[in-house]
Amino acid sequence: MSVIIKPILTEKATKESELQNRFGFVVDKKANKIQIKKAVEQTYGVSVVSVNTSISRANRSTKYTKTGLITAKTGAYKKAFVQVKDGETIDLYTNI
Repeated sequence: MSVIIKPILTEKATKESELQNRFGFVVDKKANKIQIKKAVEQTYGVSVVSVNTSISRANRSTKYTKTGLITAKTGAYKKAFVQVKDGETIDLYTNI
């Protein structure tokens, strides 16, 4: 089971990583904070201070088109924001 799915590379997440050493990841929905901490420490070789998680709910939308009413749903996912020790950093842009 892969705990870390992908890093979050938005403007807000980049700003937090530069100012507060907090990095965001999309993680498996069944993973807990301890598993996320171990996975980040093993993958990136840093010391994790704290882990905050949140589950983003699935959004539903309805569109009116020529062929009729179309409904859509986006998938729910879990985000983890990991704070690493001062002086350490994670380089997320090398694998892009």
